[in-house]
Amino acid sequence: MKTIRYSRGFKIQLVREAEEEGMCPWRVSRKYRVSPSSMMRWVRELGSGKHGKVIRVQRAGEVNEVSRLRRELRSVKEALADAHVALAVEKAYVALACEQMGQSPEAWRKKQDGRPRNGQPKPNRS
Repeated sequence: MKTIRYSRGFKIQLVREAEEEGMCPWRVSRKYRVSPSSMMRWVRELGSGKHGKVIRVQRAGEVNEVSRLRRELRSVKEALADAHVALAVEKAYVALACEQMGQSPEAWRKKQDGRPRNGQPKPNRS
């Protein structure tokens, strides 16, 4: 494949045309038969930032805040995973206990509704 080298002036002319005339860089690249990827690279390198240039501004505290939030999210995900494991273990334990007692888990849950989990009867509110 034939390699074509374009002058800096030509590149700047195409970038200006794309920015000043309101044309998208893709149309300018088609007009001059230039590769769209080359055109976008020139717009990023030589342009005013109207097309494709992204500048991210952060304050000093924001960088630390992002890393702190990522750590916090990781710990919350771990805690949620632990809770899911604990719930799965509890369900398996209830199913095994109900099987040994000879009753269904649904019947056991109906009997347990309204009672505190520590096995003591509910206090009367009279």
